[in-house]
Amino acid sequence: MEWINALFDRLTGHTRVTVSETERMLVLRNGRFDAILGPGEHRLKRRNLQREVHRLDRLRFVSPYDRALYRERPDLAEAHLTEMRAGADEACLVLRDGRPAAIVRPEDRAVYWTDAGPWDVARIALGETLALPEGLAKRLVAVGLTDAFQAVEVAEGHVGMLTVDGVACGRLGPGTHAFWKLGRHVAVRQIDLRLRTHEVTGQEILTRDRVTIRVNLTAVFRVTDPERAVAAVHDFEEALHRALQLAFRRTLGALTLDRLLAEKVSVDAQAAEAVRAEMAGIGIELGEIALKDVILPGEMRDILTAVVAAEKQAEANVIRRREETNATRSLLNTAKVMAENPVMLRLKELAALETIAGKVERLTVHNGTAGLMTDLVRLRD
Repeated sequence: MEWINALFDRLTGHTRVTVSETERMLVLRNGRFDAILGPGEHRLKRRNLQREVHRLDRLRFVSPYDRALYRERPDLAEAHLTEMRAGADEACLVLRDGRPAAIVRPEDRAVYWTDAGPWDVARIALGETLALPEGLAKRLVAVGLTDAFQAVEVAEGHVGMLTVDGVACGRLGPGTHAFWKLGRHVAVRQIDLRLRTHEVTGQEILTRDRVTIRVNLTAVFRVTDPERAVAAVHDFEEALHRALQLAFRRTLGALTLDRLLAEKVSVDAQAAEAVRAEMAGIGIELGEIALKDVILPGEMRDILTAVVAAEKQAEANVIRRREETNATRSLLNTAKVMAENPVMLRLKELAALETIAGKVERLTVHNGTAGLMTDLVRLRD
């Protein structure tokens, strides 16, 4: 029977096509839309026939005949297709069985096979920041629709400065934020609001007495007004670095080396006030500012070391002479006391004799103690 049908179709110029449950066929005859065929076997005239097979599991109707079909055969389009259109200020979330299936961008359209549904659409208004509604990003991530948005994470202790096409649109708190990808440039600059330390190392300065020194500076700061810090200068940390350099260069360059070393604490305070006033204008609060190190050239360091050694040697000599004078004055006072009191002199002599006796093995005394003392006195005279 089948060969009879095939022979009959051949003689009459027909062909038979089979469309499965997961397919649909767009048929054109003589260049014009004829039908959209559903599942089953269909008998078609071969003459001037064009066919286009579509798979339902691809969901969307993608064809060069898309717009022409809606224009010429709206009845066919309405019977088999579902069209989604998004306005200028909205995005369409296409839902299939209640689950996100696709995103239609603003002023765009998408066409889906009605039989691949059921379909629904959620229209989402776009604000100035292009931010996704809370929770929507998680739903899109769960179904793999991550190409439609970009996510930005703001760390704890930071604030995110949001700009859209170069225009500031506010700040973002810590957490994850999502924005639509709609051909507009969305950027988030993270600003650390915590206390931080900025170092200026190896800064060369020429003092008033023409000595080249290198200094290391440190400053504790935090950003109090992130909008002003971002808008006022290109890089507020670079501005702080430059302000510290210039302030200490002016202050230290007006001093001699000796005065700089002697008045280091007051120099810090004087330079710090100038920097604080400048940084307050761009939303930065400065804490402690200190001149950590003053590094001298090698030859100058040797000279200062020699000077310090000489000063300390002179101080030691003065102390030594003062002690010698005190010792001499003490001996003179003792001599005066002995001259006025013979008993005291005798006691001193006995103490000397005791010291001598302790240093010899044997001591022989002639003529008694009186003779010994007399001989000792005579030797003294």
